[in-house]
Formats: sequence, C-alpha cells, structure tokens
Amino acid sequence: MRICIIGAGYVGLVAAACFAEMGNRVICVERDPLRVARLNRGEATIYEPGLQPMLSAHLASGHLSFSQHLAEGVAECEVVFIAVGTPSGEDGSADLSHVLAVAEELGEILQRACVVVDKSTVPVGTAERVAQRINRRLEQRGKGFQIAVASNPEFLKEGSAVDDFMRPDRVIIGCDDLASTELLRRLYAPFLRNHERLLCMSARAAEFSKYAANAFLATKISFINEMAGLCARLDVDIEEVRRGIGSDSRIGTHFIYAGCGYGGSCFPKDVRALIRTAEQEGLEPGILRAVEARNALQKTWLFQLLREHFSGHLQGRVVALWGMAFKPGTDDLREAPSLVLLDALLAAGATVQACDPVATAGVAARYGQAVASGQLRLSESPYSVVEGADALVLVTEWKQFRQPDFTRVRALMRMPVVFDGRNIYDGRQLAELGFLYRGIGRPVLGRCMVRAA
Repeated sequence: MRICIIGAGYVGLVAAACFAEMGNRVICVERDPLRVARLNRGEATIYEPGLQPMLSAHLASGHLSFSQHLAEGVAECEVVFIAVGTPSGEDGSADLSHVLAVAEELGEILQRACVVVDKSTVPVGTAERVAQRINRRLEQRGKGFQIAVASNPEFLKEGSAVDDFMRPDRVIIGCDDLASTELLRRLYAPFLRNHERLLCMSARAAEFSKYAANAFLATKISFINEMAGLCARLDVDIEEVRRGIGSDSRIGTHFIYAGCGYGGSCFPKDVRALIRTAEQEGLEPGILRAVEARNALQKTWLFQLLREHFSGHLQGRVVALWGMAFKPGTDDLREAPSLVLLDALLAAGATVQACDPVATAGVAARYGQAVASGQLRLSESPYSVVEGADALVLVTEWKQFRQPDFTRVRALMRMPVVFDGRNIYDGRQLAELGFLYRGIGRPVLGRCMVRAA
C-alpha cells in the first residue's frame, strides 16, 4: 500500500520504518527541515533499538522517504496516519492544536479519497472532530468524496518500540466505516500472522482504550510504590511482597516493581488528560488524582533518602548517578525521575557525576550552566563517575548497570553507599562487600560511617 505518515517523532518514525519493512511505500512528512535532512541521510533522530538499520535499508530500497510537504505526501496515498504530538495543555488536557491543524490542511489539499487515521493519543471524540474539519473543507471545495477517519492508537514501549510494532500483542481499529476498517485490516495482516489479535470497535472506544490502558498501568506502579512506602516503615522487603502477590494470576508480575517513579511521554501526560476529561464531565477522578500524587512523591524519594543519610548536609558531597533516561533503551528524558533528583541535588550544593549510555547529550543541553561550572560532570563510563563519590544512586536500570564489578566500585568510591532506585541489586551481597545498601521499600543493609564532606 501507499502510506503517508504525518509526524516523524517516536510513533511516526517507528510506524514509517515498520510499514516499509512489510513492503509498503511510505512517505513520512515532517515540518522540521533539519530533521528531514538528517532522516533522508539515514540518520535516526531518536534512539530506539533496531530502528537505525531498518531506516537505512528502506531508504536505500526506496520504500521509505521523508518530505516537508504534505501535498507531496498524500498525493497518491491510500492511508494517511496523523502522528503528531498531543502535549499537555496548561489545564492538563491534551493539546489538539497540531492534530486539528493537520485536519484543516488535509481538507485543503486532498484530491482523492483515502482513509485518515489518528495514530496520536487523542481524547474521545477527536476522530469525529477531524472528520468534520476535513469534510467541511472538501465540501466547500466542491469535491465529490468524503473522508472516513479511524482511530488506531499505538501501544509501543520506548526501548522496544520496533519489536512491539512488528509483533503487537493487539491492534485496535476504531472506525464506523466498513470499507475503511477492511483496508486497515489488510494493512495490519502481515503483523498478525502468528496470532489474530485485531480488535475492531467504535472510534470513541478506541480513543478511550489508549487512555484507560496507560492509566491502569500507571495505577499499578503507583500502588506498588505506595506499598513500598509502608514496607519501609514496617521492616518488610517489598521484593518479597512483590513475588507474593505477583504469583496470583489475577494480579500478575507486570508493572508491580517498586521504584523511583514513572516518567516518559505517555503515562504522566495521559493520566493528566484523563483527569481533565473526567472534570469536564463533572466526575471526580479520585483514583487518578491519587496515582498522579503518588508518582510525584515517589520521584522525591531518592533525594529524601540521601538527605536523611547525610543528616541534611549535601553541600560539597559527590553523588554518582547511574542512568538518566526515564527508562532503559531510550534517550528520552521527558518527565524522568532523574531530573527531579538532579535538580534537588544541584540546589542542595552537591556535585553530581552522572552516567547514561545514550542520554548524556540531552542532559548536557538541559544543564549547560551546571556542566560549565563543574557541578555536573557527565560520562558514558559507569566507573569514572563513581570515583571519589560519597554515594552511588541507581536511577535507570540499563543492562550495563545490572552486574557491575562492585569490588572495583568499592575501591573507587570515597564512601561505599548504594541507593538502589530500581531494586535490582542483592542488598545482602553488597553488604558483604562492605557497602551500605538502601533500596525502595527494602531493609537497610550494611554499615557505613558518614565522613565529613
């Protein structure tokens, strides 16, 4: 099929590469000329495992191309995906200005019938609004066709987005037009050969399903984090509790890992948008408000542990951070727990030595003044940042941080203290090596004298 994807962000770029992988002809439209130039040179503008080779291969084959011009993109396409950003507005609602602007432009330039698909995460009723804007303008232009608009929400996890797209656990198509639904069914058929998990429903149900899914997963995370807070007071190990409840098939093991809070481009934004939707409908979203509040509190937990350990005196302390991206497998820093910790440490006068495999450039751009002053030192080496450190904090559980040489770490650090923000280490083993170990909702293990800064 001939496909146009509008927007070359995480969703649009991954979708473009994966559709091209299945032999479709894909043109991806992006307004930023610098990004288009980089993409046409075969340079991935985001870090996502598996994306770069796919991008290079299909640019070379001619199945994938990039353009700044929407008219060029939609000229011969059967399906047009809208994959532009829907950031949070000032009141927490989803900002649809980019989506609706695209709808207006499509109404101005479409010369033939096609299916328009909302791939962006959008509130209930957006497909109807997009269809109204496009078709009103088509009618004004005297065109003898109407456009069907479908909702096809994405369920990609950053860090495994390519694999998620190529092997989806489900594909949701929300559309009231049978011909358009059948066209999208054929488009997705190659991705579902091993298991038929295509769900067809109304556009409004599809739009809501995306928000409900993310809100539920965020709720699971906030619930286990709240239990971790209680475990810390009761001298109970949350990891034992996690295994105890996760073995119940009704609960399961996914998204019940205690940690330092969730971040990224989806969960925070979508929970806020759903709260705002409930408010607009006159409903009190008590659970969602609690989820958001718990997560905000959770992001401060590591700093509170550090401040407690050093009796409130962080001025002059050297703190090593392992991991800055909001999760492994991505360079995305949006709403990352690391930023809350870093802001607090810098404000308290600590010197921070931070390491991340792919996100250091983004951190350097964000904290240019701290880098210039030497208060923030960045590296891609986990061992260089622990040298002379008074504490090591694991924030993002990249694979290269999972089994480090702790004997070497112990020798490099000024004080052998580990704060495990993702509960990935064996605290007893670290205590035996001479570390003081503190996790999230876990007993304190080992001993370490606090030296003067």
